[in-house]
Amino acid sequence: MTYHNPGAPALFEHPVEVSNLIYETDSYKLSHYSQYPEGTEYVSSYIEPRRAWGDIGRVVFFGLQIELSKIAGCVVTQAMLDEAAPFLRAHGFEIFIEGWQHIIDAHGGRLPVLIEALPEGTVAPVAVPQVRIENTDPACFWLVSYLETRLLRAVWYASTVCSLSYGVMQSIRSRMAVTDGSAEGAAFKLHDFGARGAASFEAAAIGGAAHLVNAQGTDTLAALVYARNYYGAAMAGFSIPASEHSTMTACGPEGEAEQMRRFLHANPLGIIACVSDSYDLMRAVREYWGGSMRDDVLARDGVLVVRPDNGDPVQIVPDLIEALMARFGYSTTAQGYRLLHDKVRVIQGDGVNRHSIIQIMDAMIQRGLAIGNIAFGMGGGLLQKLDRDSFGYAMKASALYRNGAWHDVFKDPVTAQGSKTSRRGKQGVMRSDSGTLVARPAANIPKGADALVPVFRDGEILRLHHFDDIRARAWPARS
Repeated sequence: MTYHNPGAPALFEHPVEVSNLIYETDSYKLSHYSQYPEGTEYVSSYIEPRRAWGDIGRVVFFGLQIELSKIAGCVVTQAMLDEAAPFLRAHGFEIFIEGWQHIIDAHGGRLPVLIEALPEGTVAPVAVPQVRIENTDPACFWLVSYLETRLLRAVWYASTVCSLSYGVMQSIRSRMAVTDGSAEGAAFKLHDFGARGAASFEAAAIGGAAHLVNAQGTDTLAALVYARNYYGAAMAGFSIPASEHSTMTACGPEGEAEQMRRFLHANPLGIIACVSDSYDLMRAVREYWGGSMRDDVLARDGVLVVRPDNGDPVQIVPDLIEALMARFGYSTTAQGYRLLHDKVRVIQGDGVNRHSIIQIMDAMIQRGLAIGNIAFGMGGGLLQKLDRDSFGYAMKASALYRNGAWHDVFKDPVTAQGSKTSRRGKQGVMRSDSGTLVARPAANIPKGADALVPVFRDGEILRLHHFDDIRARAWPARS
């Protein structure tokens, strides 16, 4: 069963149905049905991240299955067509009524397309196709490009978030190995704080689920819903009780310490996080946590995580860790780095992005501090500060079948100097002798060796990926 919320009730008379699939495209595509050459029967297109995003050169494929759930079954009805035709006529287009009517009459409103894709969770270099789509009914050659808007959006956003999260987690795990001797606990070192900064509930849900492929810490509840509904995860992520400035400042500066004490005593077990710089971070460390409440902190059956929220984290994080060490003590790892008393840790959530996390960790290492002391909360930098151009995602037609033969379709604009040259011919993916996934013309791939496998045909989802399997695919060493 799938769950979709098409939106709140309309506020004005004569609304249109927001879930009408005919509206899920770019306006100019409404005219494309008449632009293909005579005799066209089939179109083959592919989706690909074309370039690296800075130092991130490998992409984790994720998110297509959510979109497949939305286009499965009967998704085009007579009522949709009858509504869309006059509505879009007012927009300036005579839509392809005959084509949509054919889908309704001949296919029962199911989409006659074949979608083949890498298994979700696959990690591949950029410039490797992730999806191939073709029509299965020659009368519907126009449908492949029509679906580009929604298919590309479904793939680029989820895969970009997943790949960003993957790259950051690699950085954290590698530095933990240096300072702590292992990456134990790394799954909770990158926490999703992005829900409020995402463009919508669905963006938070999709992006948040993408992050959880690589980690298990999240405050984005929507991500848990999507991971359950579309990937079968019983519970994909976890969080802890935490304070915010509104609760810690509720009694003013003179009452801050008592609010901290109240929070501590209300949560006698487990890990808790408390923002501690509403007024004076170092005073909170010296006089409150490491002073009047030190014994309470040490007596708890759990861990107090102190959270700074202002200033330059590259400087403040090491300073805070050392201030806590002065009050609570520390041990030294076998690798020679200092690690806080196991009742106390730090989380940095302000000013966190994929670059600042590395800067903070490297500053810690320079000062002899183990990465095990810190966790990071990443908000807009995780779910929002990225776009389709981050990896240069595109969906391009590469082959067209007309008059009994396949013909190459490609572009190679002189002004782009090769940066936007698209692939020609039906595309496929296979493993090279070194085990790396590489792009190849489908005709050159041995039978059964194409890594793009059927996942959707004529309205039916052919293969479901479970969240646990996706995680194991992305992180085989952890499975």
